[in-house]
Amino acid sequence: MARRAGSADLPLHGGRVPAWLGQRMARLGAVIAEAIIHHEGRDELLRRLAHPFWFQSFGAVMGMDWHSSGITTSVIGALKRGLNPLAGELGIHVCGGRGRHSRQTPHELAAAGDRLGFDGAALARTSRLVAKVDSAAVQDGFDLYLHGFIVADDGKWTVVQQGMNGASKRARRYHWLSEGLTSFVDGPHAAIEGRGGGDIVNLADRRAAASRRAQLDLLTELGPDRLAREAAAIARPAAARAAAVEPMLPNLMLPEHHDVRPDDVILRRLHGTLAAAAEAGPKDFPELLLVPGVGARTVRALAMVAEVIHGAPCRFADPARFSLAHGGKDRHPYPVPTKVYDRTIAVLKSAVEKAKLGNEERLAAIRRLDEQARRLERHADGPSLPAFVAEERRRSHEYGGRSMFGWDAAPVAGSCAGDARRLRPD
Repeated sequence: MARRAGSADLPLHGGRVPAWLGQRMARLGAVIAEAIIHHEGRDELLRRLAHPFWFQSFGAVMGMDWHSSGITTSVIGALKRGLNPLAGELGIHVCGGRGRHSRQTPHELAAAGDRLGFDGAALARTSRLVAKVDSAAVQDGFDLYLHGFIVADDGKWTVVQQGMNGASKRARRYHWLSEGLTSFVDGPHAAIEGRGGGDIVNLADRRAAASRRAQLDLLTELGPDRLAREAAAIARPAAARAAAVEPMLPNLMLPEHHDVRPDDVILRRLHGTLAAAAEAGPKDFPELLLVPGVGARTVRALAMVAEVIHGAPCRFADPARFSLAHGGKDRHPYPVPTKVYDRTIAVLKSAVEKAKLGNEERLAAIRRLDEQARRLERHADGPSLPAFVAEERRRSHEYGGRSMFGWDAAPVAGSCAGDARRLRPD
């Protein structure tokens, strides 16, 4: 059976990803995907993309606004730019996107099928059907504007699509996974992200099978006038009937506030990451530390990236924590440390390339970093989140801190770190 992974509430944000960040997101997203495929295979990458908690954490570790709907657009776009040039090697193809790009998905799938030998026409039909289910069969007040279709050479796929509700200024993300999918209209979703907002019409629920059959019967047997009379007859209030109870699913509620607050982060996990970077990193993989420019700050970022690559689903309940790796373009929790970001990409890319040639040491060392963090978090201690963020902001200029507002300069003597920003022109 298809699996629902959970739900989340996403504040609707506008704006665009600046080119300097978008290019880095494409490189980091691609190399993280390569590492997952190397360790676990393409099926595991598809499963993770269909998991809403992991997907949000993935976007956060790449420097996007950790809580916003924009993560969906930016992650799909980054993967499309970063993975499609590697499609011949990795066997993963990213189609679709936002707006007009979403409407090109069936054509892209058909073209990919012609090149690679899978049934692109059937997948194009799947793309249209999935979009129809979430726009017509599920009537929840959210209008679809993004459709991303990720397909492997063997025809397995994940769909991530998103709708917006302008009145509530919220977005809802829908996740589909081909693995185990037996029906497009009987509980098909891997996950739907979004807060409950009143009554909805969900004809894709397995409990709606009788309703779907009845609608077909009515359409066949009755004309429009008779249908109108029947509808009027049942419009009066009726006694409520208890619905079948579905298993409780994880529910990620993302807040409106931009800043990362202590309640948004599982602090013991952050302390475990910091302890692993400080204690285990330097002595566990000295070869890694010989890469020019790699120091303690880069190792901390690598520890969080390692968790995105190797972490179990239960590790992603607090996506805000992953924004502490590379900050955010809106300066929350702090500006993107571009020097650290670039070194993270370089180290991970080098590790993946060496692993392809049979030298697993660097990639294995990154995996051990994640294992060390999980062990140390049981008893590790460290700074409070506000203190940690304040120190990152104080040193932002050293790390090449940059945001949508410009570059960070050194703090002015006697000023608070959060207010000491001086912008340099690009």
